[in-house]
Amino acid sequence: MKKLLAVTACPTGIAHTYMAAEALTNSAKEKGIEIKVETRGAVGIENELTASDIAQAHAIIVAADMEADESRFKGKPVVRVGAADAIKNADELISRALAMEPSNTVIEAAPVQENKQQSASLYKHLMSGVSFMIPLVVAGGLLIACSFIFGVNAFKEEGTIAAHLMGIGGAAMGLMVPVLSGYIAYSIAGKPGLAPGLIGGMLSANVGAGFLGGLLTGILAGYLAKLIISKLKLPKSLESLKPILIIPFVVTLIVGLLVYYVIGTPVAALMNWLVAWLNGLGTANAVLLGIIMGGMMAVDMGGPVNKAAYTVGTALIASQIYGPMAAVMAAGMVPPLAVALATFIAKNKFTADEREAGKAAAVLGLAFISEGAIPFAAADPIRVIPSCIIGSAAAGGLSMAFGCLLRAPHGGLFVMLIPNAVTHVELYLVAIAAGTVISGLLISTLKKPKTV
Repeated sequence: MKKLLAVTACPTGIAHTYMAAEALTNSAKEKGIEIKVETRGAVGIENELTASDIAQAHAIIVAADMEADESRFKGKPVVRVGAADAIKNADELISRALAMEPSNTVIEAAPVQENKQQSASLYKHLMSGVSFMIPLVVAGGLLIACSFIFGVNAFKEEGTIAAHLMGIGGAAMGLMVPVLSGYIAYSIAGKPGLAPGLIGGMLSANVGAGFLGGLLTGILAGYLAKLIISKLKLPKSLESLKPILIIPFVVTLIVGLLVYYVIGTPVAALMNWLVAWLNGLGTANAVLLGIIMGGMMAVDMGGPVNKAAYTVGTALIASQIYGPMAAVMAAGMVPPLAVALATFIAKNKFTADEREAGKAAAVLGLAFISEGAIPFAAADPIRVIPSCIIGSAAAGGLSMAFGCLLRAPHGGLFVMLIPNAVTHVELYLVAIAAGTVISGLLISTLKKPKTV
């Protein structure tokens, strides 16, 4: 019997990773095929594939939006797709993997041109950096929010618990840009890129280039390190010096000088302009921004468009711009809550299994896990996705109109229980509820009754 292996991974490592693993496992079980799935989620690597597993495998499915250590699969047939593709098309992926021959080393999700392939690869590297950055922002944001429990200005008094909480949270946030930059470089070039990326990110933060500077230094450090690895040929006796001496020194020197003399000043100016522009937004423009970012959260529910909006909201927290993050989280909660509402008010339009799934979607929605709506969107994308986009856009726009601010980039309803983590929390709940009702009613209206 043919044995398959799979690896699933998504930038946040919360929902797509495990939903993809479950979909592949269930599909293989239905076909009577043995499969082992390694998940690379927020808690680390689970069910890790061993060398023995890889040697015995007929083929491997890599359903990942970030670095998944694919070098270990050299010589084995590999089907490579995004995590969302595995959720939607698990049966097809299993069939394709089973049909592959050893001569077929890699099959992409679809034929792509070289420039598109490079863009997809760069996106994967960026998302790898974001995946390592997010826990820092979550921890830092929540700790800073906790410092406000003692009063909005209590942290200014040295030696108090509020001041210490603010200090710990600030330290976590201070690591955001270096870690982002470091792990982008790591994703591109492996361990040799990590040190130059971290140092470049720290320099970017120090000169005020912030998040954008970190992206640039991570990309530069990664590709410079990769270039040296491939082009610099040394005698075998000296080859070990490349990753521990030559690359860290040369790449750090180049990236550091570029930050000081080329990148730093213009990027810092751009960041200052962006912060000033966001702070100066009038109500109408702020609402428009909320509508756009809110709609993006529901386009692919955890995919690239969703992650783009989420990453921007998260990055702005480091610049003490909290409104967009509030809009993003409110909008991201809407799709799963809306499908749950629809399964409740239009029961004749959903199967018994879908109604049960609606209950789980409600819990995921309250926790700000947009992916809870994916099974419904995949089953009926024409009706569900536009309905969710409209409701999410409304929630994002209302959040900005109400002046809601969010200091922690995750948590959903649970972060709202922390005093001062969300400003105007009652109005914030109104924005989420309004978006949920709009999308829920649209789905209920547009869906066709199930025929028995």
